[in-house]
Amino acid sequence: MLILKDHLGHLSCTVTGEGPPVVLVHAGVADHRMWDAIVPGLAERYTVVRYDLRGFGKSAVPTGPFSETDDLIGLLDHLGHDRVRIVGASWGARVAADFTLTHPDRVHSLALLAPPWRGYDWSAEMVAYDEAETAALAAGDLDGAVRVNLDMWLRGPNRGWEDVAPGLAERLRDQLRIALTQQETVSEQSQGGSDADLATLAVPTLVGVGGLDVADFRDIARRYAAEIPGAEFVEFPASAHLVALDAPAELLAALVPFLAR
Repeated sequence: MLILKDHLGHLSCTVTGEGPPVVLVHAGVADHRMWDAIVPGLAERYTVVRYDLRGFGKSAVPTGPFSETDDLIGLLDHLGHDRVRIVGASWGARVAADFTLTHPDRVHSLALLAPPWRGYDWSAEMVAYDEAETAALAAGDLDGAVRVNLDMWLRGPNRGWEDVAPGLAERLRDQLRIALTQQETVSEQSQGGSDADLATLAVPTLVGVGGLDVADFRDIARRYAAEIPGAEFVEFPASAHLVALDAPAELLAALVPFLAR
């Protein structure tokens, strides 16, 4: 684990393998460990950089305003990577897209898995999820908030727990507890991302989503694929929101040829 200290605290990251750099940006309900199952396959060909976003995992809670884009450029400069391939999941996909819009010269290619859409008109299902999480946290019920998130993002609305691979909930639980404990501070201090039009993205882009994900995110993924010129779209039929956890073999099968382009 590498630690990059700065005036706001520190970022933690891991580097595995050799070859052209690939950066993995985790979801907002997880940390760098969500990528564990695909790292060995990528590290056969690439230098795989995983880091915890500020306030997640082993990265410090921010002590002041910060930018996820600035954090990533600082990390890449520290590691000496001029141009990288980026794979982002959920909120991490939005971070990856914003970074690419801001620093297109630093990105070779971009893969976005279930990215959110700013200003999206969320369904009643998503509103109910948000209200349930908010109520649990307001009551001091962290375990309840974790259960709400596991139900929505790991199990998903379209299957039962018997269809989720054993052990995945326990793997994600600790990551979720950290994220939920610190999310208010992170949200207050985050300065937001790029306002640039997705249609200006000019790097090879893959957009993916789980076939069992919330309907909102399946719709949003198709919007991204339609907005970004030349984007490739792939659906992972046996996965809910967190494809890297649910379907790592299928994700690798899609990423390896795409990243090699």
